[in-house]
Amino acid sequence: MARYMTRVELHGGTYTDYETLHKEMEAEGFERTITSDDGKTYHLPTAEYYRNTSLERSQVLDSGKRAAGKTQKSYAIIVAEVLGMSWNGLAKL
Repeated sequence: MARYMTRVELHGGTYTDYETLHKEMEAEGFERTITSDDGKTYHLPTAEYYRNTSLERSQVLDSGKRAAGKTQKSYAIIVAEVLGMSWNGLAKL
């Protein structure tokens, strides 16, 4: 299994557009939270998503593009495979 962080920016997106994006990303298997090694769960920053999957990076990108496309907005998307993560200031779930 590989772990991916994905960031989507909707060009000219409204709150409603991002709500649609969140719903569609979830339907594609992305999460808006991340769990630390000690089991605590945190909210990711707006329009960042986490996915733990056996898919290849290009497949994760395609999945994110499908979700973003359903907003009917132009968008930018980046997918990165991660080996480890550290963070500060994320809100606990």
